[in-house]
Amino acid sequence: MIGCLIIHGFTGGPYEVEPLASYLTKNTNWHVEVPTLPGHGKKLNLTDASHKKWIKAAEASFVQLQAKYNEIYIIGFSMGGMIAAYLAAKYKVEKLVLLATSGKYLSFKQITLDLTDVIADGFKGELNNNKLYQHYKKKIGAVPLKANIEFLKLVRFTRRFLKKVETPVLIAQGQQDGMVPYKTAYYLDKKITSSRKEVVFFERSRHLICLGEDKDTLNQMVHQFLIKSVNTKQGLPQ
Repeated sequence: MIGCLIIHGFTGGPYEVEPLASYLTKNTNWHVEVPTLPGHGKKLNLTDASHKKWIKAAEASFVQLQAKYNEIYIIGFSMGGMIAAYLAAKYKVEKLVLLATSGKYLSFKQITLDLTDVIADGFKGELNNNKLYQHYKKKIGAVPLKANIEFLKLVRFTRRFLKKVETPVLIAQGQQDGMVPYKTAYYLDKKITSSRKEVVFFERSRHLICLGEDKDTLNQMVHQFLIKSVNTKQGLPQ
């Protein structure tokens, strides 16, 4: 029996990874768990934000899965990727998938390009068709400074565990990511000591990699990466 834990990103929620979670649920018999971290979800409440609470909540979900299933896979998006790496370093995990993981912070060059697109659509009266604007406009004013500081604390805390990850890992990154520089994938590849690592870049994807234009390819790739573990254990052909 297999349990799969998917951890969303900072100021996000399960909706960020929903296409991937649905794909895995539909194409496997695994139990797929996507918890909502404290203060997150479609209605943000990050006034009492704490990086310790976020890690504790994800860890509690992992421990519950571990008690019920023989194998555990962890998938983390953005900040959730750093939490996933921490859990993989601390516990026995069969496979780890890191999606647009925030090992580094912001890509100001790409943010400038993204804002240029938003401004251009604004002049044309087409903001309602700009996916980036629609996604982030609801977060403006809803994320207190303290929450951002807690995010930075979480990244700094979990970074030290990257070198302890021995689990086979897939690192996926969008080349147009305006939040996490695409070079972060190289950083993670260098810091993680696992002998089995795969790094994949998606040319058309921005930060919300699970919701982007490459999502179908991403879903299949993540599935195939995780399936390899199952096939190897059962002695089936690769």
